[in-house]
Amino acid sequence: MQTESVAHGTMEDLDFAALLEESLAESQIERGDIISGTVLSIDNHGLIVDVGWKQDGLVTRGDIERMGMTVADFEIDTAIDVAVVKLNDNDGNLILSAAQARQNEDWKRAESMLNNEEIWNGEIADINRGGVIVSFGHLRGFVPASHVVDLPRGLNEEDRLAHLRTLVGNVIGVKVIEVNRKRRRLVFSQLEAEQESRAARKEALLSELAEGTTRSGVVSGLCDFGAFVDLGGADGLIHISELAWRRVRHPSQVLSVGEEIEVFVLNLDAQGKRIGLSLKRLQPNPWTLVDDLYHIGQLVEGTISRVETFGAFISLDPGIEALLHVSQMSANPEENPLRHLYEGQKLLMRVISMESDRQRLGLSLTEVTAAEKAQWEERQLELVAAAAEAAQKEAEAAEAAQLEAEAAAEAFQEEEAELEIEN
Repeated sequence: MQTESVAHGTMEDLDFAALLEESLAESQIERGDIISGTVLSIDNHGLIVDVGWKQDGLVTRGDIERMGMTVADFEIDTAIDVAVVKLNDNDGNLILSAAQARQNEDWKRAESMLNNEEIWNGEIADINRGGVIVSFGHLRGFVPASHVVDLPRGLNEEDRLAHLRTLVGNVIGVKVIEVNRKRRRLVFSQLEAEQESRAARKEALLSELAEGTTRSGVVSGLCDFGAFVDLGGADGLIHISELAWRRVRHPSQVLSVGEEIEVFVLNLDAQGKRIGLSLKRLQPNPWTLVDDLYHIGQLVEGTISRVETFGAFISLDPGIEALLHVSQMSANPEENPLRHLYEGQKLLMRVISMESDRQRLGLSLTEVTAAEKAQWEERQLELVAAAAEAAQKEAEAAEAAQLEAEAAAEAFQEEEAELEIEN
C-alpha cells in the first residue's frame, strides 16, 4: 500500500511539473513584447512587476524618470503596461520598460500612418551627421539628409551640419517610410511628403482651373524647353513656343525666376496632371498688324535673329520674324551666302511674299537693286557718324561737368581755409 501511495505521489508531481512547463511554454515572452503586469513592490531602485512569467520583472527608476515621473506616482497592486527589454541581464533579472510601453501607442500610430500613407507635421528637435531628428509623441523619428527638402547638394560635412542646424525648431511635413519596433527604427521622408503634397495641390488646382482663363503666378524655374510657373502650390509649364510671338532661344530672354506674371491657361490634362500655360496669348498678336504695315515690293530693314542652313530669320517690327531663304541671298550660285551672315547683322531686303494668316513673310536680298543698297549703306554710314558725334559731344559735356565740379570743390576748400585763418 505504501509503495502504491509513493508511486501515486510521484505521478502527481510529474503531472504538476508537466503542467507548469506547459504553462511556461504558453506564456513565453520575447524581447520587445508589450505585456500587462501588476506592481508588486516599490523602492528607490524602481518597480517590481508581476507579468505572469517564471520570474518578476524590474522597471528601473531611470526608465520611470524618462517619462517625467517618479516611483511615488505608482501604487502597489495597480496594473501597468511594460515592454520587455532584456530577458536576463548580468544579474539574472528580467528588465522591463514602462516608458517603451507608453511608446507602443506611438508605434501603432506610426504603423497606421505608414499603411495609409499619411502626411504628418512634426518639429525638428535635433540633428546628427546623417540628417534631422523629429519628435513623434514619445518617440524620435529620423529624416535622412537625402530626404530633407532644399538641402544643397555637394556640401562638405561641416557645411551640411551647419545648414541642418538652421532647421532645428522648424515644423515640417513628413511621411513615414519605415517602422521597425524591434530595432526601434522610425524613419520619415520630407521629400516624399512634399512630392505628395504638391501632387494633391496640383490635383485640386486642376479641378479649380478652366481653360481660357488667366491666372497670377510666380516663375519657379527655367529650362531649355520652357518656364515653370507656381500657380499657388503647383506648377504649370509655359512651353518656349508660348513665351512670345517672336522666336525665343531660351526662356531667360523673356522671364526670370521669382518674377510675378499673369498667364493664360492654355490646356489642362487631368489624367496626366499637366497644366499648359501661355504668355503670348495675353499679348496682341503682331501678325494681325502685318497687312497694314507691309506690302509686297516694299524695302524693309531687319536684323538677323537666327541663321540656319536653309536661310536666316529676320526680326521685323512689330515683333515678328520673317524668312530670308538661302535662294534669295545671292545671284551667284557658286557662292555660299551664309558665310557673310551673322546674328545681329542689319540688312536691307525686299518683301516678296506675305501670308499673315499663316504667319509667314518672305524677304529677298537679290531683289534689292545696287542703287538702293548703296543709298542704304550711305545712310547707315551717316547714322554711324551721327551716333559717334553724339557720343563725342556727350563725353565732352560729361568732362566739362566734371571739371566744373572739381573747380567748385577747390573753390569751396579755399573758402573754408580762409575762414579758418580768420578765426
